Amino acid sequence: MSKKKVLIVTQEMNPYTALSEISEIARKLPQYVQENGMEIRILMPKFGTINERRHRLHEVVRLSGMNIIVNDDDFPLIIKVASVQGARMQVYFLDNEDFFKRKSIFTDAKEKPFEDNPDRMIFFCKGVLETVKKFGWPPDIIHCHGWMTSLIPLYLKSAYKTEPLFENSKVVFSAYSSQIGTPYDESFLEKASINNLESTDLSAYTKDGSFTLLNGAIQSSDAVIVGSDALGDSVLDEIKMAGKPVLGYPEDDEYLPSYLEFYNSLLEEQETVES
Repeated sequence: MSKKKVLIVTQEMNPYTALSEISEIARKLPQYVQENGMEIRILMPKFGTINERRHRLHEVVRLSGMNIIVNDDDFPLIIKVASVQGARMQVYFLDNEDFFKRKSIFTDAKEKPFEDNPDRMIFFCKGVLETVKKFGWPPDIIHCHGWMTSLIPLYLKSAYKTEPLFENSKVVFSAYSSQIGTPYDESFLEKASINNLESTDLSAYTKDGSFTLLNGAIQSSDAVIVGSDALGDSVLDEIKMAGKPVLGYPEDDEYLPSYLEFYNSLLEEQETVES
């Protein structure tokens, strides 16, 4: 039997970034999953704060060269890769000079969120799916970490729903308390409506007249993981109402086995449906 394939998509990961708890989880989880018999791939943004020389990043020419459209503009997508020291893993980085060259991640020197954070998110989410298509690697599980990945569940269920590579993929979204006060306006829905989607197709990302990335991702995913102990009551209520399989926040530090067990339960459910 071939190994099950797990795609980890994250906005952060040690040792490349250390912004929040996401960085640590995204570092430990794929190694644990791989050591327990699954095949993994990791994708994250190549922020300008990441030292390419220190971490030995190099471009993957066969994967680079695509253009990703955001708001009718074409942005080149460059793919780089690095090996994680002390583990038999590689991380693929999505790079673009307009979105990721700056020497800070989500906010400027005055801690003000970048105005183009929504555009950066759209570029990253679409770029991830196009890169996986270039891999020719059908993931059994796609696990998204962080607000910057929150459009991926919807895209997989709509814009990419006829793509054979993702036909059997289960989408897991980890909800974290760390959010960036990104300046969204009405143009966000239009810009995020890729591949002939309509703005109304993204209605799950709005609630009571405001934008809510977590709610949209939760509603579009196949399963949800509570990634933060301090997740707000409104988000917890949204998770409960969604009626999806849920893995609660672990009560101790031994969360990796529970994540793996959660993956296996989703895969067993998929195999039952297929049989």
